[in-house]
Amino acid sequence: MIQTSAPGKLLLLGDYAVVYNNPCLVTAVDKRLYVEAEIIENDEDEIITPQVKESRFVLETIAHFKEKFAIRDSVRIKTQGDFSHQVGLGSSSAVTVATLEALNQLFNKNLNKKQVFDMCYSVTLSIQGVGSGFDIAAAVYGGTQYYVTGGTVIEPILLDKLPLVVGYSGIKADTPFYIRKVAEAFKYKKDELKNIFTSVTELVEEARIGLETSDFEKTGRCMTKNHQLLQKLGVSIPKLDEMVSAANNAGAWGAKLSGAGGGDCMIALVDEGKREEVTRAIEKVGGEIIHVGLNAKGVE
Repeated sequence: MIQTSAPGKLLLLGDYAVVYNNPCLVTAVDKRLYVEAEIIENDEDEIITPQVKESRFVLETIAHFKEKFAIRDSVRIKTQGDFSHQVGLGSSSAVTVATLEALNQLFNKNLNKKQVFDMCYSVTLSIQGVGSGFDIAAAVYGGTQYYVTGGTVIEPILLDKLPLVVGYSGIKADTPFYIRKVAEAFKYKKDELKNIFTSVTELVEEARIGLETSDFEKTGRCMTKNHQLLQKLGVSIPKLDEMVSAANNAGAWGAKLSGAGGGDCMIALVDEGKREEVTRAIEKVGGEIIHVGLNAKGVE
């Protein structure tokens, strides 16, 4: 039996712009998805996943792997996780990567990390039709990455710490819906959206320098400006805006929604002396604090 695990993710900056061949900053979180895989004698594969959504990604990963390597053996895949797909930390990408790495080990294919990434990204596109792959990169490589659409650039950012507070809105976001909503707007407001994405890219580059030099005040300012641009895109919601404002008013260096918007999580970059105050402020407006370690290991 092969056992693997892969981490979830948080998008620090670059949301949506990364879908259109622009960079983003993403970090892996220590909430993980675990997979057990073994070859069985049955005629059909056996999938045991506690969360129904993940079964689609497991099944597609198996099909993709078997087709590529002309494998006829049946497998049993069991999954369990530290976190629910409800919170928007990337359980789908984590289970895809953990499953593919388990099959890689089980059948001795010696795929390197970039090959694992490429196959998992193909799986995601076959299911969702859209996506940049940053969540796959976080699950494969771990750490904090400077990432460009499709994995054309995946560069690690070395950090000693990343002092974030993570707040869950209590609302599950429909990521493909919001990506398609922005894609539809792109048809009619192409120049406006290009200008927004250009501004987001400038913030990503500035925030990267902030992270690399531990200038969290600079990175925080970039995060708040990024959130304002996401509001212009129409992907934020009042609950997320309230949580972001509450964090900033309580003394955070900066805050923004993280990911698709429409719900899921927001993040605030904080001085440790302000952490409790920021935490209370987010909770006061109805946010749920999610305790995660950041800059976590990739698939193993």
